[in-house]
Amino acid sequence: MYNASDLRKGLKIQINKEPYIIIDFQFSKPGKGQALYRCKLKNMISGVIVDRTYRSVDTFEPANLEERKMQYLYNQGEEFFFMDLENYEQITLKSDQVGEARNFLVDNLEVEISFFDNRPIGITLPNFVDLKVVSADPWAKGDSVSGDSKPVTLETGYKLRVPPFIEEGSKITVDTRTGEYVTRVKE
Repeated sequence: MYNASDLRKGLKIQINKEPYIIIDFQFSKPGKGQALYRCKLKNMISGVIVDRTYRSVDTFEPANLEERKMQYLYNQGEEFFFMDLENYEQITLKSDQVGEARNFLVDNLEVEISFFDNRPIGITLPNFVDLKVVSADPWAKGDSVSGDSKPVTLETGYKLRVPPFIEEGSKITVDTRTGEYVTRVKE
């Protein structure tokens, strides 16, 4: 059982027998009275986002989720296919269930799939993934307008800004939580 003081971004709780994840969180303590916890919650099944305010005395049940380690295989249109690493069973997630994670999925990547009542509802990526740069503009020395970074496109189609020394064909590490460049991978 969670108290309101346990609430934080990324926490998964159960409300009305459905799993929710906290996507934004703010704490406020008015001059007098109880502390207030303002949360933006996303229903992990339907994707609906709701705003709720809770008092410090409110309690919450943890979401009854099962996490399984799976391997990403491929996608076909709006469907993404994964294989359970223990029993080799395959499951399919729809595009809206995968969400922004599609920007970082490469063949054979190990991920965590969340199940609610034996139904796959979401995906958790590793914090960092290595991706290949497939398109990078050349950088001209002295080009200070762009602030010492340039845009590149990764093998998944994701676009981000990187330091000027990154070239086409390089492998880079990307933080999947922020979508930002971390470092160049030495091969």
